[in-house]
Amino acid sequence: MNGRSLHRQLLLWLLAPQLVLWLVAAFGAYRLASRHADELVDASLLQSARALARQIKPTASGLFVDLPSSAQDILSVDPADPDERVLYLVSTPPGALLLGDARLPPPPGRPLLNEPVYFDATLKNERLRLVSLDLHLGAAGAADSTLRVQVARSSAPRELLARRMLLDTALPLSLLIALMSMGVWAGIRRGLQPLAELQRQMQGRRADALDPVQLRAAPPEVGALAGAVNELLGQVQHSLATQRRFISDAAHQLRTPLAGLKSQSELALAAVDATADPALRQRLERVHESAVRGARLVSQLLVLARTEPEAVAAQGWAAVDCARLVQEVASEWVPRALAAGCDLGVEIAPGALGMQGVQLLLREALTNLVDNAVRYAGSGATITVKLRRAGDDVWIDVEDNGPGLVPELRERAFERFVRGAPNGEGCGLGLAIVREIAERHGGSAELLPAAPHGCIARLTLPLA
Repeated sequence: MNGRSLHRQLLLWLLAPQLVLWLVAAFGAYRLASRHADELVDASLLQSARALARQIKPTASGLFVDLPSSAQDILSVDPADPDERVLYLVSTPPGALLLGDARLPPPPGRPLLNEPVYFDATLKNERLRLVSLDLHLGAAGAADSTLRVQVARSSAPRELLARRMLLDTALPLSLLIALMSMGVWAGIRRGLQPLAELQRQMQGRRADALDPVQLRAAPPEVGALAGAVNELLGQVQHSLATQRRFISDAAHQLRTPLAGLKSQSELALAAVDATADPALRQRLERVHESAVRGARLVSQLLVLARTEPEAVAAQGWAAVDCARLVQEVASEWVPRALAAGCDLGVEIAPGALGMQGVQLLLREALTNLVDNAVRYAGSGATITVKLRRAGDDVWIDVEDNGPGLVPELRERAFERFVRGAPNGEGCGLGLAIVREIAERHGGSAELLPAAPHGCIARLTLPLA
């Protein structure tokens, strides 16, 4: 089942709310900046409107406007931004132009006296911010006079001020969010370290490594998971141990009757005269062959049981002289090789080649390789056991010039109960035992083609 990693999910669930909060905070900061910018601009507009209204005074004959052209030029320029023009309009009664720009729109609704009205409008595709102030001037001529003063300026400076305030707020906020995100990432990575350690321990294991998982300072949740894994490993180990004991006990129990059957069949064959019934002799020969094969199978099952990790640890490791081991095994097999019509020789490279291991198992592995070569190379074949160093390893090659193996069988031959030749006398366990022993010693076993024909069975083992 493929799912998203826990690390990514935690990052998503912890960083997504921060991102949402950042967006909400940025929007709120922009609105707050816009409001403060509006307040500053509106205060400036109201100040200009009141200053303009003070220049208009009622008289008995009308209104007196004390606003020379130089003062109008100063009024129409924003002191904070000389390039920004300020528009104004004075009308009395409201709507009747007295001075200023008649294009300015009137305020919405019905404004109250002495109450400023702020509003936005558009003039020639330019957005404006306006203030309208209605004032009562008292008697002007024959009737009371109401004065409306409007001042407008572009909204661009206000928006620029709001953006600057937003930028000044958003940058520290973004830095804070980035630091928080880094802290969240580091915290998640730190919190998931026990899971990563558990994963490393389980991934680096062999299939038969069933010792308990060891975690240091693991939180209760991961500790409970490791405990469940250890409990499962213990159950599997107990089940495998029971199975191994059964195989070992069964092999031991079968060993004695099969040895007796083999001996009795040999005696029966010796007692039957050559002139006796050929059918009876043929049956006795088949019984003897079956007894021999059964005894060999039981013997290999016992060896296979000794290659299990617990059995290897119990046998104890010691220094092994590889050259001496090769010479002893080859000497034992010379008579059998001669009987099979094979020429068995040894080539040992100069120098001390030693390793740490279980000598009994290494002898069994080399014996199986030589046995396979004698059985399958055929009469007239030359078999050479070679020993040499290759870097930090030692190679033990059993090379023959027989028919060899097809490429498809070179790897499958190491599987249990798979035989390289259908008419062979083996049980299909020899090479499986060789690979098990090699791997228990930290090495490997492989079959390689020989030139011009034949097979090389290579045992690679680490040097001491």
